[in-house]
Amino acid sequence: MARRALCVGINEFESLPQTSWLAGCVNDANDIAQALKPLGFTGSATTVLTDAAATKSAVMAALNALVDTAKPGDHIIFTLSSHGTQLPNEPGGDFEPDDLDEAFACHDIRQKGDQWDRDTVIVDDEMHDLLARVPSGVLFEVLLDTCHSGTGLKDLEEIMQAQLLGRKPRFLPQPTPKGLDRARALRAQAPAGRPDRRALVELTKSRSTASKPVLFAACKSGQTASDATFGGRSNGAFTYLFLKALKEQPAATRSDLLRAVTAGLKGGNFSQRSTLEGPVKSKSVPFGQPW
Repeated sequence: MARRALCVGINEFESLPQTSWLAGCVNDANDIAQALKPLGFTGSATTVLTDAAATKSAVMAALNALVDTAKPGDHIIFTLSSHGTQLPNEPGGDFEPDDLDEAFACHDIRQKGDQWDRDTVIVDDEMHDLLARVPSGVLFEVLLDTCHSGTGLKDLEEIMQAQLLGRKPRFLPQPTPKGLDRARALRAQAPAGRPDRRALVELTKSRSTASKPVLFAACKSGQTASDATFGGRSNGAFTYLFLKALKEQPAATRSDLLRAVTAGLKGGNFSQRSTLEGPVKSKSVPFGQPW
């Protein structure tokens, strides 16, 4: 059985002002890579891409390699710590209740018109199509320490309070007032009571894909993931608490790990609540174990 992992962490974005940079994402990627070693992910089994090395083309190339080399019985892991953002759904694209695609910022993210350039972000539908190629019999786990949408950014006062605690939301709003107004208008038109359709969550439930991933996400749709400080060192709140729980309870089930993360978030007065998606049986066995 081969074990391979891709850990991506992006603090710095070449076209964004430093006020939009993050602090804990590179630590996330390196810390996860270190934590995976006892699980057999040693040496060249783990690829770590951070900051300038984590352009869209580089991340997608590494993801394609991770997927294309996977064989039944293998264990593969993909982790991403970065800003999340949203883009208007393309004409003819998959249905979205709010007509907005979720996306993940790469190091080379840049503006195109009133929105972010799709060539510099990874759209969730794009990642869905790639990861859906994972063959049957592959144990496939995904950890996302980023935001799904900007609806959790309620007001400026809330953001300022978070910053006083050394916290920063991992979300990029649209780059211009016009783009922001369009996104708000699209969200306002979404049918009431309809949850956001998240392509990667759908992948965990799809009957048409050969392999169903197990997905840990830092926060629920409509919440923000925190870039925070623990003991004077920066990390994503989810990543820090997940790795802490994994170290303290290496035999804990995935559900138990989620409960430990939730308790840590509540104890630290974080408003986000992490989620676990995947086949029911996967939740009752330890992280890194098949079901």
